[in-house]
Amino acid sequence: MTDRMWRDHDLKDAYDVVIIGGGVHGLATAYYLAQQGVTNVAVLEARYVGFGGSGRNTAIVRSNYRTPEGIAFYDHSVKLYEKLAGELDYNIMFSQRGHLTLAHPERGVSGLRERALTNQLCGVNSRLIFPDEIREHVPDMQLEGSLRYPVMAALYHPPGGIIRHDAVVWAYARGADAGGVHVHQLTEVTDLEVTDGAISGVVTNRGRIKAGAVVNATAGYASTIAAMAGRQIPLETHPLQALVTEPLKPWLHSVIVSSTLHVYVSQTDRGELVIGAEVDDYASYSLRGTLPFAESAATHLLELFPFLANVRMLRQWAGLCDMTPDYSPIIGEDPSVKGLFMTVGWGKPTASRPGRLRGTFWPR
Repeated sequence: MTDRMWRDHDLKDAYDVVIIGGGVHGLATAYYLAQQGVTNVAVLEARYVGFGGSGRNTAIVRSNYRTPEGIAFYDHSVKLYEKLAGELDYNIMFSQRGHLTLAHPERGVSGLRERALTNQLCGVNSRLIFPDEIREHVPDMQLEGSLRYPVMAALYHPPGGIIRHDAVVWAYARGADAGGVHVHQLTEVTDLEVTDGAISGVVTNRGRIKAGAVVNATAGYASTIAAMAGRQIPLETHPLQALVTEPLKPWLHSVIVSSTLHVYVSQTDRGELVIGAEVDDYASYSLRGTLPFAESAATHLLELFPFLANVRMLRQWAGLCDMTPDYSPIIGEDPSVKGLFMTVGWGKPTASRPGRLRGTFWPR
């Protein structure tokens, strides 16, 4: 019988830290806390580890963002992922195959040129390339001809790529467990207890837990958890849909993104094409894919790759993105409730870096 990656534990009456959310953010926070010697920690997951956004995203990792602050933050995250398999002794299948952001109109070329320069000034490997070089990376992509918006350039980011999100979640769960953290699945938080302006406990479907601190790492459900402590945070939850095709012989060796066409695509190690777009315009907690999304994504993808017309869709789904008005995360201790920490509003980015920050700079 194969050993389980992490153990089941009895739910204790009290923990120094209770982390709500068993995704990458919550588990990474638990792992890095344990690395800093904070081990009386519980991770509470209402369903199962990786059920939420961590198991529903399209697993793209990159650092070619627009602002110096974002670039530095996510470049550190990319570097963490490069070493994570060795640190956690688990293959997270990080494939740095390169990331291409396409520019169609001339205005888009100017924007990517500025972004490339900003990336380079921040030490990130990113540069503007043009059709001849784009064809070298993606020879099967249509760049002109019948294309509504001809591809004029692309921002090429070699360190970008894809990762196996399930593997990241499992590896962090195992690492946290090895450090003494208790990972509790099927443990839903129904209320937070606040006494004299400070967190004092958590109420779950399995009973009450005293807590010295609580970390809200629930992504799309973050506003619901915050409201349990009487806090209203500027966050909306929007579905992010995706679909995968039947497996194909490997042919796409880069991540392709087109903001103009509202589509992005990569190919997994199993041969499936993973296709996504922007978050849905409407706020919702729906986890179901929709026909309009599938039709739109397929239509836009076929503009770049017409030969995929007869490829069959295998499945589609949706995850939940926690979006703030300025698309910046909310991270740190709540100013009004002592001991309540937030790591929310991340939308779609990667999670190792914020987890490490929370673990490293945890107040003790």
